[in-house]
Amino acid sequence: MNTTLDPILLRSLVAVVDTGSFTRAADSTHLTQSTISQQIRKLEAQLGCELLVRKKRFATPTLEGERIVSHARRILAMMEDAIAETVVSAEQRPIKLGVPEDFATHELMPTLSLFAQAFPEVRLEVKSGMCSDIWHQFNKGELDLALVKHRPEQATGIAKWLEPLSWIDGKDAQNLQQQTIPLVGLPSTGLYRSEMAHTFDSLGKHWRMAYITTSLSGVGCAVEAGLGISLLPSRLVTSLHQVLTEQDGLPNIAPLELILHAQQQLSQQGKLLAEKLIEACDGIYRSCVHL
Repeated sequence: MNTTLDPILLRSLVAVVDTGSFTRAADSTHLTQSTISQQIRKLEAQLGCELLVRKKRFATPTLEGERIVSHARRILAMMEDAIAETVVSAEQRPIKLGVPEDFATHELMPTLSLFAQAFPEVRLEVKSGMCSDIWHQFNKGELDLALVKHRPEQATGIAKWLEPLSWIDGKDAQNLQQQTIPLVGLPSTGLYRSEMAHTFDSLGKHWRMAYITTSLSGVGCAVEAGLGISLLPSRLVTSLHQVLTEQDGLPNIAPLELILHAQQQLSQQGKLLAEKLIEACDGIYRSCVHL
């Protein structure tokens, strides 16, 4: 007896038993009635026993047929499960991460690269941009993980770090002495832009936006070139900047908070990535106080 059972033959047998006739089985499997009959005869020949009792237009299983049908159902169910798991694995839902623009360059790349190498089967999608946009996408459920900067005590997450800020000007510039002070910053929805506007309004100083960009690296370069004053994370200050302090007439600004947010339904790989992000941010802010 051939011990290899063709699942196509088993499926036809189950179809006949479930529908009670070869005609209806043919309709349900999109095969011809003669094909169904041939497949049942082939299966009976392989097993060496009669599986169906044929009565005119109807068919019922023999005792052996009932036993084989019971096994066939389990075999077909396991095959469907295996196929479904394969499809899920091949089309695995990606992990979607949102990060501020200044973290999308060298800051987190080593961490993301190592994660991608360790889990090549996981699709990692990283979106960078302004924190207001990232926060909006996270709240809409479009991101699994998000690093977002907030004003102090305005949000909670699974981890957070202080982001100290510094007033900066070009190394040899004197923009603070101008009658209308030129500023360099992000669009109006950015945290740094609103802090600058509030500060200079409070000081009663005239100001204008001399350079606007969505990139913090662009802000830093524009300040280096002497185009204006800006407020940046202290870690982004370069040797081509001069830091302005209270002695120059500018108040200290309270640090922002960088917060890692995670959706409640997070995959195991997503949870591992969150741990790696926390380790990376701990390293970035090792000179800051971790809350």
